[in-house]
Amino acid sequence: MEGEAAHHLGRVLRAQAGQLYELSDGKRVWLGRIDRVTRDRVEFSKLEELQVYQPRLDLTLLLAVVKFDAFEWALEKSTELGIGAIVPLAAARSEKALLGAAAKRAERWKKILLEASQQCRRVRIPVLADVSKPGRAFASFKDGLRVMLSERADAPPLRNVLEGRRAAKAILAIGPEGGWTDAEREAAQRCGFLEASLGRLILRAETAVITALASMNYALGDD
Repeated sequence: MEGEAAHHLGRVLRAQAGQLYELSDGKRVWLGRIDRVTRDRVEFSKLEELQVYQPRLDLTLLLAVVKFDAFEWALEKSTELGIGAIVPLAAARSEKALLGAAAKRAERWKKILLEASQQCRRVRIPVLADVSKPGRAFASFKDGLRVMLSERADAPPLRNVLEGRRAAKAILAIGPEGGWTDAEREAAQRCGFLEASLGRLILRAETAVITALASMNYALGDD
């Protein structure tokens, strides 16, 4: 291991020869023992290959850009909940200043996804797409269970939408704190998205992310 990761392991975490770590290339995992630590390099011996767990449910999150502290918290927690890909949305009611700065945050967001993946021992890091308009993002999904969270009073409960369904792929769309516009909701419906409610309480975007993903894992996942 070289570069920034090696520096962090050797200098910040003070790794020493003889310590054991799990090593992954994004596809396989090995148990490794540190043989030598230098300033920007850590050398390992691979001891054995470990069994890799891959969730059956392929989850994608379409998340409107909200205040960055909340958005980044949602990135971290959705990674822990097994999300496979994240598409930031430039929704009509997203703050324009945030949208203008979003592109500059991409590297930081990828780092958050990496660190969250390491923390929860995921093999694969979630894919972070470029910021997209909602209509374009909705139209890019042709199959799988497609769900759009809605604050409308007549939207069916997410429990009802998920009940009795089987799916290997699911896409979840969550709007900004101001809610979806009628045009965005209609665009989603044309692309096969089902409206669903998390109840009468109005949740912040990051709270909705955790609640909905946990529910989808419970209803559709294998664990």
